[in-house]
Amino acid sequence: MKRLATVLMGLALVGAFGKAALASAPADTLSEVKNKGVLVAGVKDSLPPFGYVDEKSRQIVGYDIDFMRAIAKKLGVRLELKPVTSASRMPQLTEGNIDVIAATMTKNPERAKQVGFSHTYFATGQKFIARKGKVRSVQDLAGKKIGTAKGSTSEQNVKKAIPTSRVLAFDDYPQAFLALQQGKVAAVTTDEAILAGLLSKAPNRAQFEIPNLQIAAEPYGLGMRKDDAKFIAFVNKTLLQMEKSGEAKRIFDKWFGPKSALNLKRTFKIVADR
Repeated sequence: MKRLATVLMGLALVGAFGKAALASAPADTLSEVKNKGVLVAGVKDSLPPFGYVDEKSRQIVGYDIDFMRAIAKKLGVRLELKPVTSASRMPQLTEGNIDVIAATMTKNPERAKQVGFSHTYFATGQKFIARKGKVRSVQDLAGKKIGTAKGSTSEQNVKKAIPTSRVLAFDDYPQAFLALQQGKVAAVTTDEAILAGLLSKAPNRAQFEIPNLQIAAEPYGLGMRKDDAKFIAFVNKTLLQMEKSGEAKRIFDKWFGPKSALNLKRTFKIVADR
């Protein structure tokens, strides 16, 4: 009996050491994705035009999804989409539940300590939605309730820009916009492209506007595990190829350009980060 207990303890220790070794080993998502034949991407599913459920197909579609489809095609694998929120996307990545984040994630030094970022594939700025004529400067929002999403850079930026405001963080931006429509907040703040997407789908959009009031720049990057050098390099190479071939611009025009409801001008190009 004592001998059996010793053997079992030895096996347990071997298993523990094995797990520790795996945990400390550098990630190789590029090889893993090719071997399993599927790329799992964490995306938004209620945030047009970046990621939302299409009413007809009942599938998640959008700007971020088209970029992920292009990368999966380049890899020669199937794409699997997993809905995430601003608060859950980084934990989902670090826990290994997804291979890449494509979910309107702004690149900043604090996040870069935890995840590896691709080159910037979308660039916008943080603004506000408010009722028409109500907001012209940050002073108009002093002491007011402002809605945004939990775990977003918008939440931190607005606290710095308007420290006297009361920031209400919702699970996602549609909930924050609903609070604005119900009069529970004076404005909603996030990236202009997201705000424009929310406004374009609102039946009462004529009552609201996006004032020309920017409080922060918001460059988006695809998020990967920090030590995943091969995968990050592959994604970056693919993004630069998409820019060179015109595919990146075609995706932008599809969702934001003259043929879309938003009709926003593309003021950036995907270039290698310095």
